[in-house]
Parts: sequence; structure tokens; C-alpha cells
Amino acid sequence: MDYTAYNRHAWDEQVKQGNEWTVPVSNELIAAARDGDWHVVLTPQKHVPNSWFPCISGLSILGLASGGGQQAPIFAAAGARVTVLDNSPLQLEQDQIVACREGLSITSILGDMRNLSQFPPDSFDLIFNPCSMSFIPDTRAVFDQSYRVLKPGGRLLCGFTNPARFIFDEDKLTQNQFQVRHKLPYRDTTHLTHEELETLRSTNEPFMCSHSLEDLIAGQLKAGFTIKDMFEDVSDKDPLAVFLPVYFATLAEKDAKRSIEENTGPESKQ
Repeated sequence: MDYTAYNRHAWDEQVKQGNEWTVPVSNELIAAARDGDWHVVLTPQKHVPNSWFPCISGLSILGLASGGGQQAPIFAAAGARVTVLDNSPLQLEQDQIVACREGLSITSILGDMRNLSQFPPDSFDLIFNPCSMSFIPDTRAVFDQSYRVLKPGGRLLCGFTNPARFIFDEDKLTQNQFQVRHKLPYRDTTHLTHEELETLRSTNEPFMCSHSLEDLIAGQLKAGFTIKDMFEDVSDKDPLAVFLPVYFATLAEKDAKRSIEENTGPESKQ
């Protein structure tokens, strides 16, 4: 299954349908960000702590799989130099709609979040990756590539879906019935029936995957990052929110003292 191609089309359709993560921010939020009053989310509800960001003015930020006209315009209005890489052309267009409306500069690049080869080493001060790992079948390349393109001392901010979310039958969850059905790791394409997959296709729902905590946490450590902080979050729209935090986010940092050559040379891969 080519997740990249299918999910590109699916997210374009989500934009047309007005999915909440595709709706551009308001003029009021941009005006507030220009005045230094801004916040963004990596997960559905909780604002990212201010302490996770260095001084944002002049910061070089990569919004990784974060198109949609929401986080990138806020960063740009607050004074950052912003590049967004996203798999969906229409999600990227949402950022440009706000940029044009507000006189902001945002660089938009269509691409797979697992491939950052177009960027040279030491390109960014910060990478901002709101919940999107669930739309790709493998995560290690994301962390390795992010480490390479971050400057020494750079930060990686990621939002994740708790893998426990995927053990339940989704249809029954919408009826507040908690039936354990799926063995992890989960993928729509391997765990659902043909009829269920056709239903997802007919409604233009992106295909999803789960990843182990080992992949999501140790994957960052193996890439060379130090995890500095984390928080958990819920979504009031998720029936599981009364039982467990369905989402979490991590702040990871690239060692300021380790050179790019030290961590990308042949010896580091042995």
C-alpha cells in the first residue's frame, strides 16, 4: 500500500470537507502573534509550553507535516523564518492563503516527511511536527532526517497518538463501546476488512498506523536526540479521554557539542 499517495489525496479531500485541522487561523490570532501573544498545539488541546521554544524572532523553523494554515502562520507572524513540508498540496495552500491575506512569508514544499534530503545539514533551529506519525508506516527515517537538518542545539517538537488508542474497534468507539479488537502494531490496511477499507476510501479518510512507544521514544534517542521534556493530552471528542491520555508530545534536543560529521559518518552507523 502506497500510504503517501493515498493519504495525499485523502488530506486534500479533508481540506475540501473542512476538517478542523485544515481551517486557517483568524486575523485576530495573527494580530495577537505579531504583538507577542501566541500559542500553538502539537496535540488536540494542550498548548505547547512556552519554555519549549527559544526566542522565536528570527528562528528558522521547519513545520514538518504541519500544513493547514494554523501553526506556520502563527510562527511567521511572531517573527520566525518558516518553511513547511507537507504531503498535501491543499494543506500547503491553506498556509499560503493566510500568508497572502496577512502579508507573511512562508515557504511551502510538497514532500514526504520521511525524506528531507533537499535540505542541507544544519538548516533549522527548530522542527515542529504536530500529530502526523500515524499517517506513515515507519518513523525512524523521520528522526534520523530531523537530526541531520537541525543545527547543533536545535529542537524537535513532536506530537503523537498513544498506541493504545489503536487496540479498539473504531466503529464501536463512536458508540461509546470499548471493544478490544486489534493486536499492535496496527495498520488500517492489514487489520480492517475489505468492506471497512472501502468505507474509509469512500469518505476520503486517511489511512492510519500505530507505532510502538519504543519506535516513538527510543527512535529519537537512537537518532542522537536527548529528550528534555514531555506532556500528555486528551481530546474531548475522543471517548477514550475519560480513561487515558490519548496523545502525548515530546521535546527533544540535538547536542550542541556534537558535529554533523560525527553523527552522520560511517562510524556512527555501526
